[in-house]
Amino acid sequence: MKTLLRHIKDCTLCEAYLPLGPNPVVTASKTSKIVIIGQAPGIKVHRSGIPWDDASGAQLRQWLGVSTETFYDTANFAIIPMGFCYPGKGKSGDLPPRPECAPQWHAALLEQMPHIKLVLLIGSYAQKYYLKKEAKRTLTETVANYNAYLPQYLPLPHPSPRNRFWFSKNPWFKTEVLPTLKDKVADLLNSK
Repeated sequence: MKTLLRHIKDCTLCEAYLPLGPNPVVTASKTSKIVIIGQAPGIKVHRSGIPWDDASGAQLRQWLGVSTETFYDTANFAIIPMGFCYPGKGKSGDLPPRPECAPQWHAALLEQMPHIKLVLLIGSYAQKYYLKKEAKRTLTETVANYNAYLPQYLPLPHPSPRNRFWFSKNPWFKTEVLPTLKDKVADLLNSK
């Protein structure tokens, strides 16, 4: 695993497309129980090198019901974005994750984590990549049908503060999905 992570950190596969250059952000260990697959690091995470080191990360930790210390313990969580580097700014938010990362690195990472019990798919890029034809037409439909993907996957919207409108329009997420998420995470973290 250490060798693989070093190769990822040294990756320059899509360097020509990265406005700030490569700085792959990923954490994992052979003992990780839960994998978080999000989109790509934002500019703050690019600078710090710490995954989910922003307002979205604070919201995600609240959803999971875990402390910062528990979240960053790789025995608990592996954090593997669809794109490992900051992709740059788009017209409304960041650009999509670079398409090279997931096919190049994900299978090799997951293969080295035999204790994974749950994969959290955050956002439509992760959901379409992993759920393939099983993903619904929209992210909202996919998240609303979260039970269909358990016990392996649990699809989630992005926890960005920019998604306030989505959360207010879909109150079932807070009352149905988040309690299930917290229960599953607590059970897995407390299991031996």
